[in-house]
Amino acid sequence: MRLKLTFALLAGALATLAFATSSGAALLGLYRNGMESDAQRGQIGKLSGERCGRGGSAHAFRITVGKATAECAYRTPVVGRDLEITATERLLSSTPKAIKRKAFLAVNLRTGDAGAGYQLAVFPLQRKAQLRKILSDGRIEYLDIAKGVSTIKGTDEANELRLRAFNVSSGPDKGKCRIVAFVGSMQIANVLDPAAGELQGRGSGFSIGAAGNAKGAVGSADDVVVRVPSPF
Repeated sequence: MRLKLTFALLAGALATLAFATSSGAALLGLYRNGMESDAQRGQIGKLSGERCGRGGSAHAFRITVGKATAECAYRTPVVGRDLEITATERLLSSTPKAIKRKAFLAVNLRTGDAGAGYQLAVFPLQRKAQLRKILSDGRIEYLDIAKGVSTIKGTDEANELRLRAFNVSSGPDKGKCRIVAFVGSMQIANVLDPAAGELQGRGSGFSIGAAGNAKGAVGSADDVVVRVPSPF
């Protein structure tokens, strides 16, 4: 509990400061979790999803989606406005064949009520990535879509997802949010959101789901890192 509180308070304090906003801004590591022990995996909390099973191995946090559930989302201890999150995720081969093609892996920022937030979703069998803005009423705005992404890997293979959301603190774009997304070494989105204030959540985390019902989807996450802009 002390660890969770420390990260939450620190990130919350950092969120009140004016940060650099360019996509090439220097970053400071704030939190790292290799999911290598029960204690490390225990730092991860449930965010959303009706029926979600969690487990682990020697090096990963495992997620199994239950019946009548479209997505299972989990949060790190870090809360804050201007953050970058990286996670290595896998869609596991034990996922039913009917689910695999429509299944996605995701990282999430500014998450809050009803799953609202920014999300980078990657579909391993479609080689497709979506940068989404999910609103509190459930509506989804697609900020960018990339197809045929060569750095997206298939079943049982590691996909490194990275999502950054920094508010612009000066100039003509002040108040807008710069959102940058990567899959592996490839940048797949770099957009400005002029309506960033619609998202009040401050959570960070990762998820697995599928279009419609994701029952039976199985995935894992490890090497989760949260960073903030530096200097601050």
